Amino acid sequence: SFKYAWVLDKLKAERERGITIDIALWKFETSKYYVTIIDAPGHRDFIKNMITGTSQADCAVLIVAAGTGEFEAGISKNGQTREHALLAFTLGVKQLIVGVNKMDSTEPPYSESRFEEIKKEVSSYIKKIGYNPAAVAFVPIS
Repeated sequence: SFKYAWVLDKLKAERERGITIDIALWKFETSKYYVTIIDAPGHRDFIKNMITGTSQADCAVLIVAAGTGEFEAGISKNGQTREHALLAFTLGVKQLIVGVNKMDSTEPPYSESRFEEIKKEVSSYIKKIGYNPAAVAFVPIS
C-alpha cells in the first residue's frame, strides 16, 4: 500500500511520484531475531536498485497486483512479477512470501477465486525457476 511505502520512501521524488527509487533500510530486534527490512524499488526504471536490495536479503516479499490486467501484465513473458521472482532466486533468496495486493479491486471485491487463480499461476512460474510453491506463503492483502 502507498501509505506504508510513504513511511519508507524518504526522497522527495519518491513521495511525489509514489514510487520507490532507492533502497531503504529499517532495523529492529525481537527476542529471537535481528530483522532488517529492505524496501527495494519495483519500478522497471530502478531495477539496479532492486538488485542491490535483494542481494542482501534472506527472504523476499513479492508483491503481486490482483487487479484485472495488472496481474496479467506482471506475469506475462516480460512482466515484472516474473523478473523480480527470477532475480530473487538467482541472487540467492531462498525464502519467498507472495503478497497478493489490491484484493479490494477484484471483481467482486476480495474474490477468493481470483486469489486462487493468481496463486496457481504464480506457483507454476516460481516452481519453474526453483522455488517450492508448497513452502511459499500466499497472503491476500489490500
